[in-house]
Amino acid sequence: MTSLHRPRVRRRSLGAAAAALGLVAALFMARPAAATPDPGDHPAAAKEVGPHEAADTRAAIENGEIPGKDEVVHSDNVRHLANIPKQALQGTNSDLAFQGKYAFAGNYDGFVVYDISRPEAPRTVSQVLCPGSQNDVSVSGDLLFLSTDSSRTDDSCSSTPQPATEKSSWEGMKVFDISDKAHPKYVAAVETSCGSHTHTLVPERRNVYIYVSSYAPSATFPDCQPPHDGISVIKVPRSAPEKAAVIDFPVLFPDGGNPGGPTNPGVSQTTGCHDITTFPKLKLAAGACMGDGVLIDIADPAAPKVIDRVQDNVNFSFWHSATFNERGTKVVFTDELGGGGAATCNDRVGPDRGADGVYDITGNGTHRKLVFRSYYKIPRPQADTENCVAHNGSLIPAKGRDIMVQAWYQGGVSIWDFTDSAHPKEIGYFERGPISTDSLVGGGAWSAYYYNGHIYSNDIAKGFDVLALDDRLTDSAKTVRMRELNVQTQPDYR
Repeated sequence: MTSLHRPRVRRRSLGAAAAALGLVAALFMARPAAATPDPGDHPAAAKEVGPHEAADTRAAIENGEIPGKDEVVHSDNVRHLANIPKQALQGTNSDLAFQGKYAFAGNYDGFVVYDISRPEAPRTVSQVLCPGSQNDVSVSGDLLFLSTDSSRTDDSCSSTPQPATEKSSWEGMKVFDISDKAHPKYVAAVETSCGSHTHTLVPERRNVYIYVSSYAPSATFPDCQPPHDGISVIKVPRSAPEKAAVIDFPVLFPDGGNPGGPTNPGVSQTTGCHDITTFPKLKLAAGACMGDGVLIDIADPAAPKVIDRVQDNVNFSFWHSATFNERGTKVVFTDELGGGGAATCNDRVGPDRGADGVYDITGNGTHRKLVFRSYYKIPRPQADTENCVAHNGSLIPAKGRDIMVQAWYQGGVSIWDFTDSAHPKEIGYFERGPISTDSLVGGGAWSAYYYNGHIYSNDIAKGFDVLALDDRLTDSAKTVRMRELNVQTQPDYR
């Protein structure tokens, strides 16, 4: 798609400093500096609730309606195999990626590499100190990619927060060499317009293309204001990752996207995309873009083109993420009502807001359309002291079924079946009771993904969880083995 405007993009070459930065990146078990709070997902600060909400939470625990404080509960078909609490990196835990026997866990202070060859006894291989929210992470071959979406003094792993008004501020993508999992090396940095809230890979044999999602969230970031109606596309040569660079800024919303309130009260104005999921086998992608959901043709990965666009100005507040089913005939979009910091899994909010939207894909080629079928929200009540809303999940590759595992912050981990698009239902779960009964303290599962027979979850406060799922509907998925998994780059499980 032809760009209507190209935001000024600065790229700082690391040059000779790369070796020194590698030493900083390989800091193991040391206590990191505090990371900058994330402007989007999950405000981590505690929020006071009224005396009635606190009393209701305690009463619900006493009556057995919800688990007790920090109590672990799960359905009969789920087993909790292991938990590794946060160690050197004490920031907010974020996204996950997988490769071989390793899991890579993002944290606002950097990232952690786990050996998951024994899922019941995972171990920490390395912890890399490199602060900068939200440190969304993905891997491809010997490369690891890390998103920075907060204003930093520079592109190094020893940077500190500074106001976005400073001309020297940096935010964007960082690239690490992970050929030695115990000693990752920082090899490149690419600055992008409005930073990188999340990113998505389109891997090819010689190059990795990165779609960088970012948006203009508020007046807090004066250098990142509407219009910001596209995505940055980065090209990373595998043989020379230090040459990574932005190659285009395709505009996805030439008309400016959803105007949000007051035109559409309660709906986010579209000033960019929050997250994009690619399906390289089908040359297709789905974008969750604040006030809009889009279907994208990526036949030319360097020039993505929108082929359909939908809005839900009744029940969707913030289009957050997307997941295809195995055949690429459906998309599940999530609505992150309240930005991940609010209690929305209750009767007051209801079953259709802060939920998933299930869409069928009809038609062929560039004439495909998104058709709404239903909403899905966890059926288990949550307290007013628990942040809970639809968040990151992945497909479970069960033969002949459309089944997903998904994180819901303090709503825990939900396994649900959307084979019948119009009637999705939960078939399993795992959760902990409230972190607090007196105030709303941010926590819970940020991401919950299925990889090579097990479910892995990165809990914001409690650390890295491993779950086993024993259910006849998903048993066939246990035979599926992946060499690598970035959930936002959806594989062809078949």
